[in-house]
Amino acid sequence: MTRLPSDSPVGELGPGPAGGYCCAVPEGHTIHRLAARHRELFAGQVVAVESPQGRFAAGAALLTGRSLVDTEAYGKHLLHHFAGELTLHIHLGLYGKFTDGEPPVPAPTGLVRLRMVGRLHWLDLRGPTACEVLEPGAVGALRARLGQDPLRDDGQPLLAYAKIARSRKAVFALLLDQSVVAGCGLIYANEVLFRAGLAPTTPGTAISLGQWQQLWDDLRALMKEGVANGRIDTVHTAHTPEAMQRAPRVDRHGGEVYVYRRPGQPCLICGTAIDRGPLAGRNLYWCPTCQADPTAPPPARTGRRRAQPGSPSGTQPVRKTPAASPRAAGRARNSR
Repeated sequence: MTRLPSDSPVGELGPGPAGGYCCAVPEGHTIHRLAARHRELFAGQVVAVESPQGRFAAGAALLTGRSLVDTEAYGKHLLHHFAGELTLHIHLGLYGKFTDGEPPVPAPTGLVRLRMVGRLHWLDLRGPTACEVLEPGAVGALRARLGQDPLRDDGQPLLAYAKIARSRKAVFALLLDQSVVAGCGLIYANEVLFRAGLAPTTPGTAISLGQWQQLWDDLRALMKEGVANGRIDTVHTAHTPEAMQRAPRVDRHGGEVYVYRRPGQPCLICGTAIDRGPLAGRNLYWCPTCQADPTAPPPARTGRRRAQPGSPSGTQPVRKTPAASPRAAGRARNSR
């Protein structure tokens, strides 16, 4: 079956170079939080749908007056299922943003692509990459082209591993490939590889099933925490600002992390300066010591070789011990 009125051609949803998306988009935990929020506000209600901007007018006309049956997230895609087997598919892309509130419903401001009004709440959507109505066949096609979502109970890590094990691409690139792992974004990919002590340039063919299961389990646990807390924190208890007596991270993305957007700052485990380089068209961050690759040179480094005390992060180098290694920390699932 074909897709119904839309303002987004198919090409806007496809993967960019190296299988990743060409724009920075919200990671999967954010979309799962939105699905839960919208379910709480509107599920089981007949809703009014309109498009103040006008670009989604035809799709809104199909949905208005129908009951919203349920919502779900699949990777970075948000699905609102309506009575009559119609599904509203939203991909926020780089600029998409939701706002919601209680009556009275305000006059539209800005380019409101979609407005939904229920009994007790209203919802506005601005700037999405995709906002379209799909019939069941198109929903199935969307699911078929996506990989396994660690946040979904029906996610199957062995299916993802089957793709990874036969690919020569770097494991960093494979984690970002939405046809392999749906919902994993730049922060989680960088952080989960550090926690596993894996060089991000390791080819998929060199990843054992045991290593992949560890990566999957850790990624699932971290993303579940992201859903619960609304931010990405990846450091273990021993490496929090309080435990290390260091200044909290100051970054617009929030959260405490090991390597993401920390080039030149000392590794929280060994003190080596975090490096940064391009890989798969994205910014890769890694510790040259904790994630040393014995078989291949890493991307061109831009960070310093070793950070000194009094670095911009205010972090003191920490002597590395086997118990504090990222691989051991990744196994200590309950130490966070």
